[in-house]
Amino acid sequence: MNLAASFAPKTFNFATNMSTETVSIKQTNFQLPGQTNFYRGKVRDVYEIDQRIMVMVASDRISAFDVILPREIPGKGAILNTIAAFFLEMTRHDVPNWLLKVPDGRVSIGYKCEPFPVEMVIRGRLCGHALRQYNAGKRTLCDVPMPDNMKSYQAFPEPIITPSTKAHEGHDEDISREEILKRGLVAEDDYIILEKYTRTLFESGVKYASERGLVLADTKFEFGKRDGRIYLIDEVLTPDSSRYYYANGYDDHVKKGTTPRQLSKEFVREWLMENGFQGIEGQKVPEMTDEVVAMIVNRYKELFSVVTGQDFETVKTASGPAELEQKIHSALKGILI
Repeated sequence: MNLAASFAPKTFNFATNMSTETVSIKQTNFQLPGQTNFYRGKVRDVYEIDQRIMVMVASDRISAFDVILPREIPGKGAILNTIAAFFLEMTRHDVPNWLLKVPDGRVSIGYKCEPFPVEMVIRGRLCGHALRQYNAGKRTLCDVPMPDNMKSYQAFPEPIITPSTKAHEGHDEDISREEILKRGLVAEDDYIILEKYTRTLFESGVKYASERGLVLADTKFEFGKRDGRIYLIDEVLTPDSSRYYYANGYDDHVKKGTTPRQLSKEFVREWLMENGFQGIEGQKVPEMTDEVVAMIVNRYKELFSVVTGQDFETVKTASGPAELEQKIHSALKGILI
């Protein structure tokens, strides 16, 4: 079954309304009908409506090493929100999810769920955080063993689940399954379901990525509960929450010990590390020049096109905050009845 052909055409059919001069939105301050709460995360502004609906606005803020960088990336929010909605629709038959409407490229509206206080990270390849830990001499991650003598970017014998805590501020931290259960962060019956859903979603993502000529190396999922049922929430399989690499030449890079060509936010982390920043206290974020911002914008355009098979310019977005707020108002009228 060709997943790209099956899901891409019927999921979105956006009208052209995004140019290279995309308006950048750093943050929003809307007053929405029935609004009962508001939360500003690292990159999203989240509105609670009538204590049962969530409106997530993906800003153009960008974070790395759990630090919000000083400049926005125009269009980034719409790109990531659209990719997340694309995959939420694609995997809906695998796992129930929170999404109800996408009235704008930047906005997702769905059920409010009580989130579990852990992120389910699953890794199919030795890269990113796992690779940094491995190179530091560690052979376990979240109490999960990693084989000796692995090469950088090599596939694990089977994907490993390495959860992390969810921090509203500061750094997320690795945590083991045993510690999650011991601290009562997730009930064991629920955790078994989270593990099952995580593996199912990752398998679907790996299969889809392969059909797009990509390797999905790792990703993270977040889940919540509503009326006693577990839902997939937040962004899903986006290049901000996942590491994608081009499949062409990937195995040769593993053999040679070189870095495969990537398609994820890892390039931002690498740029920061090359310039002496890893989010450690006392370190200063390097200057984000216009050239650096343009480079990041172009990489996000590339990843959007490769991951979804659509052109960046076809994402429909509002011309500014006022139109965006009006779109949300209109969408909520069809939900709050």
